[in-house]
Amino acid sequence: MAKAIAHPARIQIVRLLLSKPSCIGGEITSEVGLAQSTVSEHLRILKAAEIVIGEIEHPRVCYSLNREKLLPLLDLLQQIASSQVSLSARL
Repeated sequence: MAKAIAHPARIQIVRLLLSKPSCIGGEITSEVGLAQSTVSEHLRILKAAEIVIGEIEHPRVCYSLNREKLLPLLDLLQQIASSQVSLSARL
């Protein structure tokens, strides 16, 4: 999962989808400012990691975040942050 969101463009796509309940591919392409084929490849990677869900609404695909899939990553980041706070308090 971390590898899937390790690219700046994919982080930008995730942030965009955080701000909207769903978004069609053309809107993502416009917002990210990359070629449609490049955005499609980034979406493919995010979908393979199950971070993004694509639902067909003919003639388009509507993308949204799979928030439940992101919960383990959130938990890990919270553990890292709290351990950093504990470490800072000891110094």
